[in-house]
Amino acid sequence: MKQTITEKIFSAHAGEAAFAGQIVQSPIDMVIGNDITTPISIKQFERSGAKSLANPDGFAIVMDHYIPAKDIASANQAKISRDFAYKHDLKHFFDEKDMGIEHALLPEKGLVVPGDVIIGADSHTCTHGALGAFATGMGSTDLAYAMITGKNWFKVPESIKVIFSGKMPQHLYGKDLILEIIRQIGVDGALYKALEFTGDTIAQLDMDSRFSLCNMAIEAGAKNGIVAYDEITKEFLSDKNLRSKPVIHYSDEGAKYERIIEIDVSKLDPVVAYPFLPSNGKSVREAVKDDLSIDQVFIGSCTNGRLSDLRIAAEILKGKRVSKKTRLIITPATQKIALAAQKEGLMDIFVEAGAVVSNPTCGACLGGYMGILADGERCVATTNRNFVGRMGARTSEIYLANSAVAAASAIAGKIADPRDI
Repeated sequence: MKQTITEKIFSAHAGEAAFAGQIVQSPIDMVIGNDITTPISIKQFERSGAKSLANPDGFAIVMDHYIPAKDIASANQAKISRDFAYKHDLKHFFDEKDMGIEHALLPEKGLVVPGDVIIGADSHTCTHGALGAFATGMGSTDLAYAMITGKNWFKVPESIKVIFSGKMPQHLYGKDLILEIIRQIGVDGALYKALEFTGDTIAQLDMDSRFSLCNMAIEAGAKNGIVAYDEITKEFLSDKNLRSKPVIHYSDEGAKYERIIEIDVSKLDPVVAYPFLPSNGKSVREAVKDDLSIDQVFIGSCTNGRLSDLRIAAEILKGKRVSKKTRLIITPATQKIALAAQKEGLMDIFVEAGAVVSNPTCGACLGGYMGILADGERCVATTNRNFVGRMGARTSEIYLANSAVAAASAIAGKIADPRDI
């Protein structure tokens, strides 16, 4: 029988042909924890009586949500992961000395490899599917099981094939493609499915946009998002010291899909997702007509905190000022990205425009710190969720958009089309 790329990855790991709907036990190539979720996993690991990790080189802890610690509670939470990392001499432990948001940092470090099966106790682990891997979020106790055994159980998901065709218009990016999909199918439209992104548009899409695209597969309810290995993937990985040799899979012609979605990107505008669901999307042209004043703009997160996002924002902000009543917060996703932005002069542009640049952190995205919204405030954010209370007060509003729309909105003080700036 013909197989999809997701089915092939599970077949290779299970040692036998695996198809959608089957339950398989699979070795895990990389287990990812963070300062929020890992302490629960550590507790269960130690409660089991386990003395050592099944695959220590395939386990990473990234301290990225409340680091540097914002209060005593977060400091104590972080200490649990630190103590565990030091006790087990963990090779892949990342804290203030080598900071980054996990889903940007691990690919940067070469710890995500095509053909891998990857799990993380964070729903946006699906980001790593951009490199031709199966990657999904699981619970902290599932993580503990993988820490102890090196394996986990999966139901092989059915696949939805999304074919993007046409030339990308100005200021349209991977973020807009995934927001358009979610707008069309809803937040449960791909429930426990694999979203497989293909088409001539994808063949031209840079790696950063692919990461954004796969990052928000979970916002459509998907188990994973995935893009097959190609020359763009190869180029991205060319300077990385990869953890292992890539295993490259492609879907067979005639493989079975739950459905096929075709989208002509040449007809799309940048998308703005209104509160309180990522599926509540409008074109930026429609959003501009609503004339909504904005209190805060946030550019960052595991969705859109990469170097290309900072370059896009800087191009729009250069020589301009953030609106008087609007705050602009910019968070590079890793220290390496921050250094590159500094060398390129982007930091000067941001500060001169009136922005504040923070260390790499998930803080603002999850309403933890570094940008909490007050009652009734509106924020344009390049993040992935705009649920009630996601970034602060329950009466605040979040509008999801790409980096260009966010930067343009910071200048205008209201939702703006970057093509008009």
